[in-house]
Amino acid sequence: MRLGGDKTKNVDRRENRRSRLLTIILLLLFFTGLGLVLYPFVSNAWNQRHQTRMIADYQQAVADMDQTKYEEMREAAQQYNAKIAARPFSLTLSEEEKKEYNSLLDVTGTGIMGYVEIPKISCMLPVYHGTDEGALRIAIGHLEGTSLPVGGESTHSVLSGHRGMPNAKLFSQLDKLVVGDTFRLHVLDQVLTYEVDQIQIVLPDDISSLAVTNGEDFCTLVTCTPYGVNTHRLLVRGHRVTTETDETAHIPADAMQIPQVTVALALGIVFFLLFILIAGLVRRRLPMNPEDIYKFPEEKQDKDPFGIK
Repeated sequence: MRLGGDKTKNVDRRENRRSRLLTIILLLLFFTGLGLVLYPFVSNAWNQRHQTRMIADYQQAVADMDQTKYEEMREAAQQYNAKIAARPFSLTLSEEEKKEYNSLLDVTGTGIMGYVEIPKISCMLPVYHGTDEGALRIAIGHLEGTSLPVGGESTHSVLSGHRGMPNAKLFSQLDKLVVGDTFRLHVLDQVLTYEVDQIQIVLPDDISSLAVTNGEDFCTLVTCTPYGVNTHRLLVRGHRVTTETDETAHIPADAMQIPQVTVALALGIVFFLLFILIAGLVRRRLPMNPEDIYKFPEEKQDKDPFGIK
């Protein structure tokens, strides 16, 4: 008789439970860490695809617009800018003014008034009316109370965007611009090119440099700084210039594929690491000695709770 057999089996069962629990914990830690590492890449790729689609839809809506409607929208925007230039500078709009503002340049009915392109940092983002948080999470906002981005004398449009967002790059690399760099605004079927002539860091409540300057055509890009601290604002101002490339630019077909490639690569890494993990776990549980395989059926058939044979 082996009276100590059940004690050994109990110890083995406890060890097996501990082993399974440890495996589950390791798997949870692994996938949690993997998710945290991949989230910014996958999320940014998804947002890039969404932004590209919004821009393509905007381009199509402009292309489908008849000339009369186009002229009406452009003239209404210019009249609005004339009123902005004539009044004391303020970012506060009345309810009636907000209603008028939101109705202007809304080609698609979604609040998109155009898009901004910054070649140096490979940035192309939709521009929405206003700077509410919903828009700024996925795109760029136009600052209410400033000129609409259609250009012209005595105008100063201001575009605001986040940086350091975990799900989208947005204006994260805006600090790489220097005096002399250019960026472009695509509004209706116009391309407005601006050359950076001034870069400032100011407190969040300092809006003195955003006012209209008589006779000038300015556009300022705004984001938070320092990166991750966000106690100040980075203002990158440009003045309007004329270039040979001032023509309607369309997104190339392969631009739609970049986010898909990024997602595919990320998923490939996930499946590869998962395969390595599962292979390692299976190898640990397989018997090292082939002869031990034949012992399993015999041990399973032993139903004596006391280990008596």
